[in-house]
Amino acid sequence: MSIEIAYNSWASSYDSNKNKTRDLDKKATIETLEMYSFESVLELGSGTGKNTEYLVEKASKIICFDFSEKMLAKAKKRIASPKVQFVKIDLNKEWNLSDNSVDLITCSLTLEHIQNLDKIFNQAYHKLKQGGLFFICELHPIKQYLGSKAQFETEEGIKDLEVFTHHLSEYLEFAYKYQFKLLEIKEWFDDVDKDRNQLLKIPRLISFVFKK
Repeated sequence: MSIEIAYNSWASSYDSNKNKTRDLDKKATIETLEMYSFESVLELGSGTGKNTEYLVEKASKIICFDFSEKMLAKAKKRIASPKVQFVKIDLNKEWNLSDNSVDLITCSLTLEHIQNLDKIFNQAYHKLKQGGLFFICELHPIKQYLGSKAQFETEEGIKDLEVFTHHLSEYLEFAYKYQFKLLEIKEWFDDVDKDRNQLLKIPRLISFVFKK
């Protein structure tokens, strides 16, 4: 199932269905970006606006790119702000945005749907201002190795989305290729009981902060 069709189908229930990955990504995004300052943001794979709600509180301008028209429609209802521009776009193609124009690019739960990371890092480098930040939060490669992927429930059953596995080395390879500096890397775990050793659990997400 194509990404656009899948997320159009998922849009109506995306925010209401139980989804640990979605909820942990929101937590990771807020906790990571809280320590940084930024005015202009490009959000890749903005979806229904779960992270846009936070970004609009900190930034003066946000451009939201997404594959799915129906996910963007949900986001528009959720966030009524003149600061935000919603754009339907295939992220695999050229981004209609000026070079050196944003302070921050965020990419959350999106790159598993992108086969060619090289092009994403290339465009991110050119669109960021000098000193700008590239924040990535994605399903952890270990989870991918064990078979986890984006999927959602329908009346006909579980629908799997087309996904691509990206190794840790891929993220770093393309970051270094485009001369990004790694500021932070962190693994994110599901909440566990205090009497259990969290480090023994498999991390759900991995996040990076790169600087141009």
